[in-house]
Amino acid sequence: MIHSSACVEPTDLPSDITIHPFAVVRAGVTCGKRVVIHSHAVVLSGVVLDDDVEVGVGAVVGKQPIRAAAISRAPHAADATRIGSGVNIGVHAVVYADVHVGTGSVIADGASIREQSRIGRRCIVGRYVTINYNVEIGDDVRIMDHAWMAGNMRIGHGAFISGGVLTANDNRIGSDGYDPTRVVGPTIGADARIGVGAILLPGTTIGDGATVGAGALVTRDVAPGDAVRGMPARVMDRS
Repeated sequence: MIHSSACVEPTDLPSDITIHPFAVVRAGVTCGKRVVIHSHAVVLSGVVLDDDVEVGVGAVVGKQPIRAAAISRAPHAADATRIGSGVNIGVHAVVYADVHVGTGSVIADGASIREQSRIGRRCIVGRYVTINYNVEIGDDVRIMDHAWMAGNMRIGHGAFISGGVLTANDNRIGSDGYDPTRVVGPTIGADARIGVGAILLPGTTIGDGATVGAGALVTRDVAPGDAVRGMPARVMDRS
C-alpha cells in the first residue's frame, strides 16, 4: 500500500511494500519485500533496503555528507547505502550514504550514522548515538543512548558500550588539520565492556574482554581481560 500523498519515484517496488503519508522515496532506491516506510521519512537515491526493513517517522536514509570549505576532512561516500533484512530505523534517525547495516540491527530514534561506516548483524545503536565516519562495528554490539563514536575507530564483536561514552580521534584537537594516518579513534576489542560516561582517548586499544569502569578516562591501552577505573584509568586491584 502506497499512500496517495507519498512521493514515490521508483516504478518497480514490490506489491507488499507499505509507504505512509508524505514519505519520499527517490529514484534509484531498491526495496525488498514487506518494507515499511513511515510518514515524512526520506529515502534517497542509491539506497538498498532488504526484506522487512522499517524506516521510522521523519528518518533520512542515504544522506550525502556536507561539503564545505570549513570542513578540513574531504567527505567521501562512494558506495550505496545498504540496510540489511529486518533492520529497524527509528524516528528522525539519519543514515548517510555509503553505510552498511547488517541484518537484524536496530538504529534507534535520533541516531546519526556517518558515511563509510559498517555496522554488523544484530547490533543496537541507541537513541541519539553518533557514529562518525569510517567506523567499523562487529556483530552483536550494543551502543547505548547518547554515546559518541569518533571517526576512524573499530569496535569488535559483542562489545557493550554504555550510555554517554565519549571517544576522541585527534590528540592535536584539530590544530594540524586532517590526516587519516594520525587522526585515529580508539579500538574496542571483542566482548569488551565500557562503563557509563567513560572517555577513550585517540589511538588507545581496549583489549578483548576488558572492562572500563564508569567515568574512567582511558589514556593508554588496556590489556585483554583487564579491568580499569579512575582518571586516568588504572588497573583495578582484584584483592
